[in-house]
Amino acid sequence: MATPNYIEHNQMETIRVRKLNHAVLQIDCNSGTSAELRDFFSFYVPGYKFMPAYRNRIWDGKIRLFNQTTGEISAGLFPQIISFAESREYKIDIEDTEYGNPNEGNQINVDFMMKFIEALKLPFKIRDYQFDAVCTGIQRKSAILLSPTGSGKSLIIYVMMRWLLSALDKSKKDILIVVPTTSLVEQMYNDFKSYGYDVDRHCHKIYSGKDKNTFKRVIISTWQSIYKFPKEWFERFGTVFGDECHGFKSKSLTSIMNKCTEAEYRFGTTGTLDGALTHELVLQGLFGKIYRVTSTRALQDNDTLAKLSIRRIILEHDEKTRKEFGKQKYQDEIQYVVAHKKRNTFITNLSLDLQGNTLVLYNYVDKHGKPLYDMIKNKVNESRKIFFVSGNTPATDREAIRAIVEKQKDSITVASLGTFSTGINIRNLHNIVFASPSKSQIRVLQSIGRGLRKTDDGRDTTLYDIIDDISWKSRKNYGILHADERLRIYGREKFNHKTYKVEL
Repeated sequence: MATPNYIEHNQMETIRVRKLNHAVLQIDCNSGTSAELRDFFSFYVPGYKFMPAYRNRIWDGKIRLFNQTTGEISAGLFPQIISFAESREYKIDIEDTEYGNPNEGNQINVDFMMKFIEALKLPFKIRDYQFDAVCTGIQRKSAILLSPTGSGKSLIIYVMMRWLLSALDKSKKDILIVVPTTSLVEQMYNDFKSYGYDVDRHCHKIYSGKDKNTFKRVIISTWQSIYKFPKEWFERFGTVFGDECHGFKSKSLTSIMNKCTEAEYRFGTTGTLDGALTHELVLQGLFGKIYRVTSTRALQDNDTLAKLSIRRIILEHDEKTRKEFGKQKYQDEIQYVVAHKKRNTFITNLSLDLQGNTLVLYNYVDKHGKPLYDMIKNKVNESRKIFFVSGNTPATDREAIRAIVEKQKDSITVASLGTFSTGINIRNLHNIVFASPSKSQIRVLQSIGRGLRKTDDGRDTTLYDIIDDISWKSRKNYGILHADERLRIYGREKFNHKTYKVEL
């Protein structure tokens, strides 16, 4: 049944909506309703009280998603506009333009879609939740596909891409896949190749040192490589995917999506969102409504992902240090912790004692990562493989290390959070060590996701969360406060966890 072009209510107040392009809607209404919309789509930014612009009274701490002057708002927020109107019993009048109607979707023939996927001759059968995600995405034309690490997001992207290349063949519109790191460009490219796609013929990679121009239909790029490109460069794309889209809240990334005005199909994929309403609405404005594909617990219960045990190891610093530490600034505490000889010795010995492939995640390359790597390397058995990865490691080398680790049984990889916490797919990982403190929900869950893929030997994954207790009486140090945040995440995600205390 066709979708009506208006939603009518008792009140006569009318909000007229028209699609300026596939990125932006324009709203026409009276000044009172416009002010209501401004307030409805205004939110305080998390941590705004600590930002210089707020402290200097230059900014009130809010982000405003509706431009009251121009009447413009991101196209993905159309469902929220409907909710706004319904809550006030206002009438919505949708004007058709050359870009269509924001209410329009596609009809999906499930049997035909299944036959199409069978014709792709994938090396394995698509899972039910992946099939549902593909159908939902194509039907909606835009969506945030929320699915945990290890659920096969790259396969979902691949099947949708192949469908849209077929469907968009007459318009000759191309497909842009944006990822946050060079490692993920290589990984996505290789994933498509493993699915049986002729990537050399159809896919082009863009990152530092790569040619920016191509006639190939599929471009896989880091956002850093293209965000300064003129709007004309983006007009060729009828579809844009934002992989690991939780990073799409900076102005640079948002500008890419806003330049893709001809991209009718807009999809974000991620395993985690940070829980902030502001962040989620910004993302929905860019990509559309959130669709939860599946959950970590569901994948663990059906044996798709490995079971996870978390061991919280609280390192109790000596009484004299805790008593004299005082109210140190965050950076002072970090400097003290990462340079602590006994702490690094403990992490080194722990990493060497663990059986299976181990990933040690750090946050500071020169201060922490390199010293840890050197300590482990000096003690490790010569027959045991050990790798070091930082932002300076070339993407091809990271991909080679990932491939080597997947074939190892007892390796140690010392890697920065920035390079290996997001999106990197390691299929044969047994242990993860959080060597650096972090309270970021996204980083914590993404890092955990590195170890949730089923290993060759079917063993469970163990996470070692290193916590520093430098508190004294009622004063808690940052390490303990951040550990409490992580503990809440573990509880919310229903991960099994135990706490141990070790005196340094």
